[in-house]
Order: sequence, then structure tokens, then C-alpha cells
Amino acid sequence: MAKRKDSARLADYRFAGAPIARAAGTKAPRAPSPFDLGRVDARAKPFSLGDKSEDKAAIDALAVEIDRLQDLFYADRRFKMLVVLQGTDTSGKDGTIRAVFNRTSALGVHAIAWKVPSEQERAHDYLWRIHKEVPAAGEIVLFNRSHFEDVIVPVVKRWITKDETAQRYAHINDFERMLVETGTVVLKFFLHLSKEEQRLRLQERLDDPTKHWKFAIGDLEERKSWDSYQATYSAAIGATGTPWAPWTVVPADSKTHRNLMIATAVKQALLGLKLCYPPGDPALASLKIT
Repeated sequence: MAKRKDSARLADYRFAGAPIARAAGTKAPRAPSPFDLGRVDARAKPFSLGDKSEDKAAIDALAVEIDRLQDLFYADRRFKMLVVLQGTDTSGKDGTIRAVFNRTSALGVHAIAWKVPSEQERAHDYLWRIHKEVPAAGEIVLFNRSHFEDVIVPVVKRWITKDETAQRYAHINDFERMLVETGTVVLKFFLHLSKEEQRLRLQERLDDPTKHWKFAIGDLEERKSWDSYQATYSAAIGATGTPWAPWTVVPADSKTHRNLMIATAVKQALLGLKLCYPPGDPALASLKIT
């Protein structure tokens, strides 16, 4: 049986429920669409060619194609692209950036890793620091973590109420709608990792002294809240998967498959823009360099 088209397979893992928004004449947002991460198998490999070496070769070929399209994207200048990589510790946000975008020019692709807000950032609204870093025309910006940290950690830690959480969902949807309506393509990927695979990856960091710098003792404390984080991510995806900025849930137990699926999605998004180089200048046609 022939493989289904990439777009059809991606659609199986894309969530764009009814957008959470303020009900007319009220301050209260509507209830979000339900979503459950438990229904997605983190071990699945829907984009695998069946052989790891073939998958790696496909990733490299996609990286070359993304580089070609990114050059065209930069020249076209009609669009901007924001790639959001969200997931638990060890889900592979750094690894995805290295594998998928390793051929692209640093002039047009920028990666930003979000940390705990600084004192200055906390003095502003929580989206202030995010808005400063969104892409300009012709740029692709990669978020390692993102504004969704502000509806994940504070919820798990119970720093904000349910009403404040719902309000933030509505803020984020409005923010992303504004980005999309002003020319930004928003690609949101949740790197879905199983609890057992996270255990193996954390242990690998402990067993290899060259990876100790990646490990923080707090990672073990956070792991105790695994179920709470899964429920909170499910709720956030359900509330912020919108028609203008849907989530793609990426089975990420296999690093190779994770990279292959995301590279495929990025290529598809770039191809869908119908990019073109600006028209040539007729005045330059007769010039000869001596």
C-alpha cells in the first residue's frame, strides 16, 4: 500500500479546536476544546521509512531543501515564520534545531532559548519579552520553549488561578492571531515524550560526565509532577490550538523520527507559501562589470 501524503499524515497529529475567546459582552473566556495527550502514542513513527539510516538520509535531504526554501523566503520578504518547540525536559528541543536547521544561514534563521524571566521582564506583562523576539520580514525564528511556559509552570505550581489561566489562554490566542494577520506563519510543535523515555534520557545524562552540565537536580523534582504536567500540557493544547495557529503533536521517543516529522512539516509550510524571488530590475540587465 502506498504511503499517505505528508499533508494527510501531518493532519492526524494536528490539533486546531474551537478557539478559546472572550464571549460577547463578558470578560470570561469560553471553555477550551478538550484534548488528551494520552491519546497520542509517543513511540509512534508515522513518518519513518522503516530504516533508521534511510530516515537520517531523508532528514539531511530535507535540511538541504529547507535551506533552499529559506533563501527564497528571505528574498521574498512577504512573510515571517515563528517555529515554537515546546516539550518536557529531554524532549529534544535543542536536537531538533540542530538536525532540521543545520544547513540554513544564520543571517535568516535565529534560535532563542527562553529561561526564567529576568527582573526587568517580570516588571512587564508576560508577553512583552516574547513580542520583542518575534521574526521580522523574511526571518525564521525558532523558540526553544516559548510563551507557553506562562501557562504551564505557573499552573502546575498553582501560582495562578483557573480564571487567570483562562485569561492567559485568550491573551495568547489573540497575540498569535495578530501575528498571523500581519504576515507571520506560526508553527507550534509539542514534542511528546513518554515518561519511560525521559527516565532513560535523564539517566544517560547522569551516566556520562560530559553531559552532567545538562542535568539539574531540580529535574528529578519536576519529574515527580509528571502527571500534572501532562494534564496541563493537554489543557494548554486544547485551549490554544486554533485555526490560525494549530498545534502539531510530534511523537518524540525516537529522536530520528521527531526530526523527520518536524522537517517535513516545515518544508510543507514553506512550500505552501508559493514563494518567489522579487522581479528583476530592467535597469541592471545591460550593466557589464569591468
